[in-house]
Amino acid sequence: MPHTFVPRVVFWELTSGCNLHCIHCRASAQPGRSPFELETTVAFHVIDDLASFAKPVLILTGGEPLYRPDFFDIAAHAREAGLPVAVATNGTLVDDEVARRFAGLGVHRVSISIDGASADTHDSFRGLPGAFDAAMDGIEALKRAGVPVQINTTIARHNVNELPKIVQLALDIGAVAMHLFMLVPVGCGLEVADEQMLPAAEYEHWLNWFYDKSQEVSIELRATCAPHFSRIVRQRSRLAQKPVPAGPGGLARGCLAGTSVFFISHLGKVYPCGYLPVEAGDVRKQALAEIWQNSPVFQRLRDPDQLGGKCGVCEYKNTCGGCRARAFAATGDFMAEEPYCTYQPGSFSLDRAASDQ
Repeated sequence: MPHTFVPRVVFWELTSGCNLHCIHCRASAQPGRSPFELETTVAFHVIDDLASFAKPVLILTGGEPLYRPDFFDIAAHAREAGLPVAVATNGTLVDDEVARRFAGLGVHRVSISIDGASADTHDSFRGLPGAFDAAMDGIEALKRAGVPVQINTTIARHNVNELPKIVQLALDIGAVAMHLFMLVPVGCGLEVADEQMLPAAEYEHWLNWFYDKSQEVSIELRATCAPHFSRIVRQRSRLAQKPVPAGPGGLARGCLAGTSVFFISHLGKVYPCGYLPVEAGDVRKQALAEIWQNSPVFQRLRDPDQLGGKCGVCEYKNTCGGCRARAFAATGDFMAEEPYCTYQPGSFSLDRAASDQ
């Protein structure tokens, strides 16, 4: 029976406007909003269109989503349409009133970007003095309002050695989850890639460390834009003779772009994910269901037999798949092999892995 692909998470970049100047920004965010953003009425239509064929978690992001004066109107419309709503924000604009409105809407979760264990590290990456303290104030406001908080951290050379402290910070503030993002060279991230990207071997080390930590803590630790983490979890689970976690809250497929995730830009363009700038459709011209089901870009991403290089012959190609965005950034071909993976297909065995521990 053919596999049915259903969108599980949709990221919607409501605006590219933002009050920060992050050196790794996917959206190349600007202080001012674009005059070409989707109008409120069009945004409502997009929500109704999405809800007509799926009920994914809708993550409202940016830029800084709170930059839009109609943000709460859009969020309320999504909730009325039956969509679970989450918000991805830098946290600096979240006060008690904003937090109460999130709570009143029944926002599923708010993720706050924290890219350092200290103000010095975070603020240098975020481009605004005081951003760390403002984000922490936002987190406290969300906690007072009873809104679940998730910490998102992009790791790169500037902060990777602070990762243990950032995980501890997430625990200390009572976050329900921490998601680890590997830097993808797109947008502003392309400009700092040579300076900030970790070598593949170092990613492998820290993803193994992250797995170990996930076995120790009570909150959800998940690696995002790091599909080879799914390989590591499977390998480490086999070594420990543990069942491999699966399903929501457990281990998902590595790269979800175009298979259970898609991204809508502030201009209405549809992409497999926010880091892969290959257009799959346009909500101003096509129905979302049509884009999701028929886009040639999505069709290619759903066929692991089209993967190139070592990803194409890897025994984990159906569960990992490599990062399609990093492959595209490195080669111009989003089905090429993942350039930041050290694994050689067929090299894992229990005996060899045990001797390496």
